[in-house]
Amino acid sequence: MNANGHRVKVCAINLLMAVLAHLTNERLFKLTYRTIAKLAEKVAQKDYYIRWIRRIRDLFDQEHPSLEITKKLLRYPNPHHRRTIVQAFIINQLLAGTNKRKAFAQTPGGFYPPGFLVISPTMRCNLRCFGCYAGSYSKNDELTFETVDRVLNEAKEMGIYFITVSGGEPFFRKDIFDIFRKHNDVFFLVYTHGGLINEKVADKIVSVGNVLPAISIEGSREYTDRRRGHGHFDRVMRAMDMLREAGVIFGYSATQTRENSDTITSDEFVDSMAEKGCLLGCYFMYVPIGREPNLDLMPTPAQRDYLRASLSRWRNSKEILFIDFWNDGPVVGGCISGGRKYAHINARGDVEPCVFCHFATHNIHTSSLKEALNSPLFQAIRAQQPFDDNLLCPCMLVDHPSVGRDMALKRGAYFTHDGAEIIFTQLADAMDQLAESYKFYADRAWQTHFRSGRREGEQK
Repeated sequence: MNANGHRVKVCAINLLMAVLAHLTNERLFKLTYRTIAKLAEKVAQKDYYIRWIRRIRDLFDQEHPSLEITKKLLRYPNPHHRRTIVQAFIINQLLAGTNKRKAFAQTPGGFYPPGFLVISPTMRCNLRCFGCYAGSYSKNDELTFETVDRVLNEAKEMGIYFITVSGGEPFFRKDIFDIFRKHNDVFFLVYTHGGLINEKVADKIVSVGNVLPAISIEGSREYTDRRRGHGHFDRVMRAMDMLREAGVIFGYSATQTRENSDTITSDEFVDSMAEKGCLLGCYFMYVPIGREPNLDLMPTPAQRDYLRASLSRWRNSKEILFIDFWNDGPVVGGCISGGRKYAHINARGDVEPCVFCHFATHNIHTSSLKEALNSPLFQAIRAQQPFDDNLLCPCMLVDHPSVGRDMALKRGAYFTHDGAEIIFTQLADAMDQLAESYKFYADRAWQTHFRSGRREGEQK
């Protein structure tokens, strides 16, 4: 496809997306969406994305809840916010960015870049949540505006237009909206505790347009306040109300622990988040790293398996887009760390394989992004992925801890904060036992639900 033809198709998709937002006739909505899907197939040059476009189109034809999610995305938000999200994520990241990443891989010394990066520009936070994965990093280190700007420019040269912002609490950065505004062609998913979101912040999110906040919550008021401090649950509820009233697309983020598992895996909790206006639900599992690592907080193998089953059921019944960092292994072909699909840059500039893998060999202050993402350490990780034929066991920390120990202890890496080595040393035997215990559940589920192996579109 020549450049002019590509631009025409992208412009047509933008125009049709705007039309979709105003269509009330069900038949016209579906016809317009199918036209967009066909155009998107012609823009995307990678078979993986073409298969996913067709799969989503088929779900729409089957009246899947994803159709209602799309309608909400198009009709509910502030128009400027909607247009910017569509341009940055759908057009730049998923369509044009795909082709750019493919082209980068074909350059001399190139490799296929990850689909997104996680950047923690600051580790400052006014909360002291027990079990926080980021709790042991230094609070004095921050990435300068110039460093973040350079990294984002280097990322875009590779075709990466999707950045997850973590921390620390991102909204502690006074210049965070300057970053969002300067890089208005990038889609930013921002993980926040929500306590700093007020009407002014909500208005700024609308103004820049390219930010989707995901607010951390532990389930009930009891569990949220226990982990994050008295009154925090109510602050989160107010933040969600303000975002919804401003027309901002937002979601929630829940970390599964042994204590709150029953709550965050309940239909009542998910329904309450949908009623608040959440269109995205992100699930993580507590891992004994960061502040005061505690094995007793890890969900049991049965609890982890129950979350997997719950997500499968919710995806066919709830009008929320769900993401699960561990249980979605079959969707993304196993572990995504080490630059295969993503990597983490912490506030000191260390380029870590994953937000939960606190070791590195490269720092963004002394290396280019390209050098860091293609380091010998990252190449070694990618060479072994997936670590198991059963993609429900994707992780080198909790499912294959011997692999994690090899990468962290024998590949010349340094640990990025004091105590980061504990999961690989003091807790090694316990992590091996937990991995073995979960394998029983994972193998049973794999045989029952994924017997035919990887579904079309699941591998990179």
